[in-house]
Amino acid sequence: MSTHDDHDHGDVQPVTDRVHDTSWSANLEKPEHASDRDLVRRQAVDAIEHTAGGNHVNLVTHGDHGHPSEYLYPTLEEEFDGSDLDWEYIEQCGCGGHVVRVHVP
Repeated sequence: MSTHDDHDHGDVQPVTDRVHDTSWSANLEKPEHASDRDLVRRQAVDAIEHTAGGNHVNLVTHGDHGHPSEYLYPTLEEEFDGSDLDWEYIEQCGCGGHVVRVHVP
């Protein structure tokens, strides 16, 4: 699994700094996400890892990257292979972004 130290993303704020013991949404459609798919993937993994079991996180991705099946799903499969993690595509937002709901067992 990649860690923050594996990538240099300058002064980009983390998507979260605590474990969420409730369902929540991770905003991955800020301007810094538009130009950096690796940042989106890394912060999506961080968001999932910061979601307590029995909850879900909505990953709201930037529309500039296209449908999440093209780049995010393979990352989730690789990072969480063998887990009971489940995700589903919810919708495309009016702004062009996409919502993927990840259920954490």
